[in-house]
Amino acid sequence: MYQVIIIEDDPMVASINRQYVELNKYLKVTGQFSNGKDALNYLKDHTADLAIMDVYMPVMGGVELLTEIRKLHKHIDVIMVTAATDASHVKKLLGLGVIDYLVKPFEYVRFNHALARFMEHQELLKQETFSQEQLDSLFEVSAGTASQQEVLRKGLQEKTLDTILSYMKEHPADSLTSETVAEEVHLSRVTVRRYMNYLLDKKQIVSDIDYTTGGRPSIIYRYVKE
Repeated sequence: MYQVIIIEDDPMVASINRQYVELNKYLKVTGQFSNGKDALNYLKDHTADLAIMDVYMPVMGGVELLTEIRKLHKHIDVIMVTAATDASHVKKLLGLGVIDYLVKPFEYVRFNHALARFMEHQELLKQETFSQEQLDSLFEVSAGTASQQEVLRKGLQEKTLDTILSYMKEHPADSLTSETVAEEVHLSRVTVRRYMNYLLDKKQIVSDIDYTTGGRPSIIYRYVKE
């Protein structure tokens, strides 16, 4: 069970975040705070695996809070859920190691995908040694959506995108993992996951978490019929 804290000054948004987290049986909300100072005081005596936080908050904002958390030398993954989209905030928060960045207003599908990526990140870090593909997967999770779109903008990946999307269209009723798609289209799992994240942003596919695998939960994808 992963421990989650929520730091959000808007009661309605905080309630939504909490409800979404509590839909996941692997996650438990152990703290909820309306400002960064209260959250920081809590973390001085307690631990957490994941913090879901805003940027703009009274007393202490998200950037200052995360800076102070890093000074405590506690490893806590962070998902930002915020209206802050200016380059200054984004660059600072990326430098402080956030694993995902959701812009308000957000949809449950995107929020759920962020939680799934967090759990994949945590499960990978439990290993003692890593293959190159696992390292690629680990750092790709941290890289975020912007890098995926940058790859596509180079104009050399259009054929790959079409191949993956065509396969998804051919199996509209199936729930597919990135591993399954990778095997079928003869690409690496990391490459397929980049494109899946891109297609999620474009709302051409949806994602969910499969808890029935017997091992760690995995992300499954389905094509959205036009």
